[in-house]
Amino acid sequence: MIEVFVTVNYKDKNYQTNVIVNKEMTWEKIKQLAEEQVKKQWGF
Repeated sequence: MIEVFVTVNYKDKNYQTNVIVNKEMTWEKIKQLAEEQVKKQWGF
């Protein structure tokens, strides 16, 4: 497991978040998890 810091652009605003993922996970899946996390955190 590794920690990845991701900047997510959502509705013209940038949000930084970190996700803990498996080392073999694809970038697309990491990005998807980060976007879901931002949506949950900010109530979108």
